[in-house]
Amino acid sequence: MSKKVLYSYTGIFDTPDEVTHAAEKAVEHGYTKYDVNTPYPLHGMNKAMNLPPSKLGYVALAVGLSGALGALLSLWWVSAVDYPINVGGKPFFSFPAYIPVIFEVTVLSASIATVLAMLFFFFKFPNNAHPLHATDYMKKVSSDKYGISIQAEDPKFDESSVKNFLESIRAKEINAVYWDEEETAHNHKILEPKFLTFLFVVAVLISGTTYFTLNKLMNMLPFNWMMEQSKQSAQQKSLVFEDGFGMRQPVNGTIARGFLPYEFKGKPDLAGEKLVNPILVSKESLKLGQAKYDIYCSPCHGYHAEGDSRLRGQFPNPPSLHSEKVRTWGDGRIFAVITEGQNIMPSHSTQLTVDERWAVINYIRALQRALNAKESDLK
Repeated sequence: MSKKVLYSYTGIFDTPDEVTHAAEKAVEHGYTKYDVNTPYPLHGMNKAMNLPPSKLGYVALAVGLSGALGALLSLWWVSAVDYPINVGGKPFFSFPAYIPVIFEVTVLSASIATVLAMLFFFFKFPNNAHPLHATDYMKKVSSDKYGISIQAEDPKFDESSVKNFLESIRAKEINAVYWDEEETAHNHKILEPKFLTFLFVVAVLISGTTYFTLNKLMNMLPFNWMMEQSKQSAQQKSLVFEDGFGMRQPVNGTIARGFLPYEFKGKPDLAGEKLVNPILVSKESLKLGQAKYDIYCSPCHGYHAEGDSRLRGQFPNPPSLHSEKVRTWGDGRIFAVITEGQNIMPSHSTQLTVDERWAVINYIRALQRALNAKESDLK
């Protein structure tokens, strides 16, 4: 047969000031095993209860910094060691671009560690069958009253002296809280098979309902969200064409609306003879050409087109654009190189529009004239 044991004596107060005063008096009397319960956090209560600063912040700091360092090292390894990619001449490890990722990993790891440390380390996996649960005392202090509970485990606990103490600080509704001894011996009720079975059943029901709703119900009429249509999806096998390919090549000779095909593919010299730069030299075209040149060309050719690459050691340096050969090239010849590429230089037709390529050529001509000025240019 279970035996009831005394857990604590509780007292109710009407105002925050009264319970704060009660906490200060409890400290003065030397009580250490007591707690204050309020419907909301009270400013200054930690000081009144003489509570030491929480060490939870150190856990958040340590795990947060570890998460930040781990994210930093991972990003460095991926972007600068394992799979380096040159993007517009930027460093392989571009720290500003990774600040959001590092920040999110820091906050996420610190917050998760804080919750886990609070539950399992500081609170020792709280008892879900606490003696104060379901008592009139807890119902009141969870609503509009304030209370103090002095536990029987306190070294200075004496039933009559605790009653007198609560009366001396003008506590109302002084009551004893008893606890079942059998329950006390098994205070981690959350690990009971019944509770674990309940959690398992709930998890199965929720996951099963979610799976059925999102993967079955939403695909049934009338909720199929137009997923079942007579159409050909990308990367899907075709049942119409003999070769089975759903992604078709354009019909020979097809030209997209507003697009003029490049007529001199594989014929750069002919392009130099036939093509004429349609973009007039102006402040606007030079400004556009400089902007695009600095982004796409300067990493290899240098800001002044002298072939002084900023990617030394990673790629062979290109020749200077101030050589007699390049200066005597027509604009169409340079346009062909930008469009199709040359040697290890890839095509830039997808990075630069036709007008942008001509604007870049205007800017290159300005650089060539600046570094190879004639006497007439200086007058």
